[in-house]
Amino acid sequence: MLFYRGPGRKMSSRGWGLVLGCYLLLAFAWSPVLSHVPRGQQERRVQEGTQEPPTPLDHAERAEKYSPRQGEEPPASRCYRCCDSGTPVYQTIPAPQINITILKGEKGDRGDRGLQGKYGKTGSAGARGHIGPKGQKGSMGAPGDRCKNHYAAFSVGRKKPLHSNDYYQTVVFDTEFVNLYSHFNMFTGKFYCYVPGIYFFSLNVHTWNQKETYLHVMRNEEEVVILYAQVSDRSIMQSQSLMLELQEQDEVWVRLFKGERENAIFSDEFDTYITFSGYLVKYAAEP
Repeated sequence: MLFYRGPGRKMSSRGWGLVLGCYLLLAFAWSPVLSHVPRGQQERRVQEGTQEPPTPLDHAERAEKYSPRQGEEPPASRCYRCCDSGTPVYQTIPAPQINITILKGEKGDRGDRGLQGKYGKTGSAGARGHIGPKGQKGSMGAPGDRCKNHYAAFSVGRKKPLHSNDYYQTVVFDTEFVNLYSHFNMFTGKFYCYVPGIYFFSLNVHTWNQKETYLHVMRNEEEVVILYAQVSDRSIMQSQSLMLELQEQDEVWVRLFKGERENAIFSDEFDTYITFSGYLVKYAAEP
């Protein structure tokens, strides 16, 4: 144990000896800890010290030692020399990806219009769609052209009496009441059909005293109906009416029977006793 003796006093030789002895004791106590080596490492060091250095390999031995055996893959971490046989296996490095959007430039001008291509094949018809909602009612259209309507009508009269003779006579009329589009010919006394369809006709006459009244309504040369009145002391009004279906160019007229009998119809210049009328009821082309 050391004691400080205070300033001004020198340490004796005996004190220095004690200090040196303490240092030696500390060095001896810590030397096994500082110089401790594991037993396995000590044995390897001893063996390495006793073994001879390895003989250097030539090129063929080095290629055989470091080349992979058949059916085995070389480790990924091995290094290869350019002179070694066998193809080294390297890991594939992916190609770098370039973001083209960052290299996009300004929008260019619009190019010229190209030529029209060929028409493709006609596709099959699609399925029928659903019925749409009902639309709103449209406005009234303009009136149609009147010339497209079909009409025919006439009404004529006779102011002169007529007596029979040896042949049939066509009753000709001298008074025109209605003659639409002049379909009734006043000179021949016949109605000519220009609009095919169904027509209504009416014939009215005044009989003569003590004479027979005998007439026919004719279609072309065919007797259709008869108007007849027997001999009488009094004269009367006699009428006949009918409906006919006419074709274009048909003729309708009135014929007085020939003179085998005393046959006549009465009229005078002051009044009209004999009339013949007709009009179109239904046009043939209408549904």
